[in-house]
Amino acid sequence: MALRWGIAGAGMVSEDFTKALNFLPSSSHEVAAVASRNLSSAKDFAERFSIPVAYGSYMELARDPGVDVVYVGVIPPPHLEVISLMLRSGKAVLSEKPLCVNAKETKQVIQLAREKGVFLMEGIQGRSFPVYHALRQRLQEGEIGEIRQVIVNQGWPAYHLPKISEKSQGGGITLKYGTLSVQLVSFVMNGEKPITISAAGIVNQNGVDISTGATLVYSGERMATICMSATCRLPCDALIIGTKGTIKVNSPMWAPKSMETPSGIFEVPYPDHGQPTNFNGTQGFIYEAEEVRRCLQNGLLESPNVPWQESILIAEIMEEIRMQVGVTYDQD
Repeated sequence: MALRWGIAGAGMVSEDFTKALNFLPSSSHEVAAVASRNLSSAKDFAERFSIPVAYGSYMELARDPGVDVVYVGVIPPPHLEVISLMLRSGKAVLSEKPLCVNAKETKQVIQLAREKGVFLMEGIQGRSFPVYHALRQRLQEGEIGEIRQVIVNQGWPAYHLPKISEKSQGGGITLKYGTLSVQLVSFVMNGEKPITISAAGIVNQNGVDISTGATLVYSGERMATICMSATCRLPCDALIIGTKGTIKVNSPMWAPKSMETPSGIFEVPYPDHGQPTNFNGTQGFIYEAEEVRRCLQNGLLESPNVPWQESILIAEIMEEIRMQVGVTYDQD
């Protein structure tokens, strides 16, 4: 039986996710409904992707008995509201990152999922990619020895976009995209909490960061360096340096097709669904959708790829980084 999806939000990332769902077998995944606060936007989205039902409110989507799981693709500030609404209605949820604006809200939705016994997963898409699975195996097998340093960078000129530059949109490079870098560091460090975090950055006139750097110190003489920028283009790759060698996760490191290791290049091309995407690497949303289906079929409330405790840790690290830089939100 097909997993029946509802799409909350009719923006560009929801477009990419819907294209991925439509590429998968209809016997496994079906897009049953879409909702937006603007009914005309929802209707337009439904028409473009042949979705049978369009709603002008998220409450209507939550009440739809024909929806099993909801993909939350709205901007970060309303995540708490929309995710909570779906969980209380018994809908499984896959939410775009960040799960919520801060650690307090992240803990709140996870506690609600636990109380209701409903599946919840933060949409850290790379965690379901073949490259990440291979990376975990090679680190566990000790291909590069003991980890000493992780260097992650991401950047592109986007400081002029409202979703980056405006606080009301959940702007700021750390909140909007910091999950991509922090999650890779946490992945390599096996979800361990850093001993210390030191961060600095540049804050715009709206009070959000447009360029930020952070150093994380871990036990066992390990460190991580993160550089994030909305003012310039960076390589968007990652280096994992050990006592016996280095692994390079190629760009985009949050949704990689390949990595370079001492034993050679490991590569898995993106699935080709034949449609243009708004964001780099979102063809790989199919892996994430399949992971949700696998978890639900096995009665899991959380994905081992993105466990709840790690979503909380990532939120705490991001919050500490932006607080040191001087960025706060009303939700704080």
